[in-house]
Amino acid sequence: MPSRSPTSWMWEEACTLLEEAERLHRQFFRLSASELARPVWEPPVDVFEDEREIIIVVALPGVSAERIEVALDELGTLAIRAESRVPSAGPGCEIHRLEIPYGHFERRIQLPAGRYEAGSRELSNGCLVVTLR
Repeated sequence: MPSRSPTSWMWEEACTLLEEAERLHRQFFRLSASELARPVWEPPVDVFEDEREIIIVVALPGVSAERIEVALDELGTLAIRAESRVPSAGPGCEIHRLEIPYGHFERRIQLPAGRYEAGSRELSNGCLVVTLR
């Protein structure tokens, strides 16, 4: 079995790490149109539908419920906005890793065709769960 040169191995490892970094960047820091004049990140979303309602689950770790704005427009788009703040560990704190996205965010979700009325809204286990009837 031929051995790989250290240069070849390091190059492959660097390319793999760059691809993973780009994937994470696209997932968490996609720019979107916003009424705010600043870039926003978009949290990941799951949308489920049954015969009675649509359930939207938005991953918002560390965001308090009172800071979240949810709006449904007449075109069938649900907009979720807030700000995720970096937890402060006090003066002199050194950050060793920062992978969770922070700052202003907005997520606009185009809903399936139909007329919806507000249902429930709950923050549970770091996820916002919005139900529309």
